[in-house]
Amino acid sequence: MSDFRSDFSACFLLVFGQLAVGGLAALAVPPFSVLERGFYKSSAGVFVGCAVLYLGGTVDLALRDLALRGRTPIGRGEIALWSAFTIAQAAYLASLWGEVARRRARTFSLALLLGLVALSVSASRYRMEPLLSPATVLYPLAFVTGALALGAVATGMLLGHWYLIDLGLSLEPMRRLFRYFVTVVVAHLGVLTVTILVMALAPGGAVAVGMLWRDHALLLAARFVLGPLAVLGVGFMIHRTLEIPQTMAATGLFYIAILFVLVGELLGRLILFRTSLPL
Repeated sequence: MSDFRSDFSACFLLVFGQLAVGGLAALAVPPFSVLERGFYKSSAGVFVGCAVLYLGGTVDLALRDLALRGRTPIGRGEIALWSAFTIAQAAYLASLWGEVARRRARTFSLALLLGLVALSVSASRYRMEPLLSPATVLYPLAFVTGALALGAVATGMLLGHWYLIDLGLSLEPMRRLFRYFVTVVVAHLGVLTVTILVMALAPGGAVAVGMLWRDHALLLAARFVLGPLAVLGVGFMIHRTLEIPQTMAATGLFYIAILFVLVGELLGRLILFRTSLPL
């Protein structure tokens, strides 16, 4: 295992990058014409802050590696991608104060594209298999779907708070975001399951999966039970509260859901640290 793969801080720092990318993607789900601009400004500001934290932490780790080892596994191209994503995301945030719809759409699309590419590149650094292998697709896919789940639940919580400000707001934005949230969580659960099965059949991955089953079975179980499975249970309760409808209760449940999603991703980063598997 390389020095970077054994770097505990680098593994957990990825959660901030995932939240920045996934949160930006989730902002495209609620109808822009229905919600007030303030919701997008405040939410985008939170996700820009996550991007800045991730970029700053990554640069700091790279500088520490250079000072201690004389080299760093974090490539300049990867840092450049995250820098470009952060700048584009900040440009989108700034565009929300203007009325030029084309500029807003272009900066959003550019930021989302750069974020997905940057996250995929970061995920690929942990890949154990050669380039022409299923791992080339599974590693980025696992990180991206996890990012979408994180972003969806965080945006759902932020949107729930907006209902306390805009009392006459239709329930359709919340319902649309809830459906997106459940979809990406189910997709993430499917990707994690497929990743374990496929990596178990790969030469390098089989060793890691064997280690996972032998030494970290309880950690793996917690990753699924306290992560996507618990989230889907909370999702059912959110669905019932929206049928009443009761947005305040749904917002409270989104708080619980974000804790489960976050715990699941943190446990996944612990598995990444110990086995290099993207779970």
